[in-house]
Amino acid sequence: MQTTQIRLAAYPEGEPKDSDFETVTVDLPELQEGEVLLKARYLSLDPYMRGRMSRARSYAAPLEIGDVVLGQTVCEVVESTVDNRRPGDLVLAFTGWQTHAVVDARHVRRLDPEAAPPSTALGVLGMPGFTAYAGLLEIGRPAEGETVVVAAAAGPVGSAVGQIAKVKGARAVGIAGGEEKVRLLTDELGFDVALDHRSPTFADDLKAATPDGVDVYFENVAGPVGEAVLRRMNTYGRVPVCGLVANYNATSAPDSALGFPGFMNLVLTRSLTVRGFIQDEFVPTHTEDFRREMTQWVADGSVRYLEDVVDGLENAVEAFRGLLSGRNVGKLLVRLPD
Repeated sequence: MQTTQIRLAAYPEGEPKDSDFETVTVDLPELQEGEVLLKARYLSLDPYMRGRMSRARSYAAPLEIGDVVLGQTVCEVVESTVDNRRPGDLVLAFTGWQTHAVVDARHVRRLDPEAAPPSTALGVLGMPGFTAYAGLLEIGRPAEGETVVVAAAAGPVGSAVGQIAKVKGARAVGIAGGEEKVRLLTDELGFDVALDHRSPTFADDLKAATPDGVDVYFENVAGPVGEAVLRRMNTYGRVPVCGLVANYNATSAPDSALGFPGFMNLVLTRSLTVRGFIQDEFVPTHTEDFRREMTQWVADGSVRYLEDVVDGLENAVEAFRGLLSGRNVGKLLVRLPD
């Protein structure tokens, strides 16, 4: 059996280029006891992957040149040496950008396609949904009647944040780029207000949408959007910092109208709680509650989800570029053919 892989060929400078990746087809090792042979059905594309394509200090080790680009996958079991994983089973794995892989069976989790579409294990019922759930409820702690603002609200994390806030009785204000995304937030996902950060009147629109200020700002973007929202924060406001996607392709320090002294002044004078987090720190304490509650919310329609599906491994790099520039709507997936 062979696998086709996309590997990192060079560390990108700015926006990733085609030449930063290489596609190779190689033989897989023979199956050993305790292992399974998997065929990828869906690859997950996520913003954190850009950080792993850099040697800059971060919370996780970078990819090495020649490594398969990492990422979660939904796979089908092709062959198995263990009793609890059978050919045809669908599983959640971490095989990265490749068509097939041989992995330790202990490192995959079986999915029930009758309970939910398997692709949701990479989105609303997977890592992005868990990120929204744990970050908002543990750090943001929205109370009934409070105002929650989330940037990149049409993405898989942001869209879940706004809807969970609504479940908890808060008011949800979403920020996204473009009229279509703004419409989806209110018409499809139930946000109270949606704003287009590309609008020349964005600052005024934000002020009108948050007449009582902002109690929770779930940060996915940073940049001018984040600075505008921070200026609207109420005393004792909470800011879970999940991502800074506006800066991921930056090759120099970004410009800031607020600046570090201004930011610290807001933290001090408004008694803000600002906490960065990586979702896996909450896995031991929040996974069981997340699976129970989010599964129920999706089943009863309290939380809806959007998927942006691209076909073919050969289109993964271009789709990833689009993700970093905000072209996707909902969870971005690459679907591999049967």
